[in-house]
Amino acid sequence: MDTFTDYYAVLGVDPNSPASEIKTAFKKLALQYHPDVYKGEDAEERMRVLLLAYQTLNDPAERKAYDARRSEHILGVSSSRGNVYHDDLRTRTRSNSAEVTPRARRDRQRHYSFPDLTGDDPVRLDLGDITYDLTSGEAQALRERGILRGVATEAQGNYPRHCHRCHHQWTIASLRGRGLVDVCPACKASDWGEYLLLRCVHCRAVFESEQIRDEVGAYTYGNGALCPPYELFPLCPYCGASGWCPAEDVRVEHLRAQAARRAALFRLVSFGLVALLVIVAAFLLLNVMR
Repeated sequence: MDTFTDYYAVLGVDPNSPASEIKTAFKKLALQYHPDVYKGEDAEERMRVLLLAYQTLNDPAERKAYDARRSEHILGVSSSRGNVYHDDLRTRTRSNSAEVTPRARRDRQRHYSFPDLTGDDPVRLDLGDITYDLTSGEAQALRERGILRGVATEAQGNYPRHCHRCHHQWTIASLRGRGLVDVCPACKASDWGEYLLLRCVHCRAVFESEQIRDEVGAYTYGNGALCPPYELFPLCPYCGASGWCPAEDVRVEHLRAQAARRAALFRLVSFGLVALLVIVAAFLLLNVMR
């Protein structure tokens, strides 16, 4: 039987909502049903559907094709199908010839690399419009921790610039006499040279997080620090597995241990206060009975 999921209903938005409203709705729901927050048995399935809904409606071409299919299922309007979809992301196919990585099971709108990080040699990562040259130490750190943060070399010298926020590229000559500036000419980001590379321990896909400062300070992300990868990618965007980043596993376990200690301290203080109240009440009762 052909099943159908209304992604607008999943995200709680109107079918005519702009992309910005869809993105905001997804972020709120993603935080609500994050595996570290939502403890239901269907946590991964909820996140899977949320991610699929967002990725479909956030891409103009996919959204147009989905709207046609939605009209056929919900509104009873006959339409031709340019793309073929299945609710199981592992069997989903698309006719979009502009796919970045055709084998990606989830987020196909980014580049992935599968380098051999087991040796002691420097490693080159080709991630589409930018190439990263890692030292052997950086490659080892990426393999062991799943995270590598740094500042691109072009931000430190007279090189062609590449913004890691909006992917705008420029050179000093293109500034036309305005002199060296410390912000991206396109998005005005002052931290345009900072990058965050992530690697999944399951499928070994390496990819760039171009949104490492996306909405910092909103939705309790923090006070200006880099967003933890799990808050942006609770599931690996390539293979869809959870628990994909060793460094994040350590951070999550640390946070859980802190929460457990706070809960134990709260219970101890609460028990002490109750015991104190009982003692005081008993003392007063004895005085009254004398």
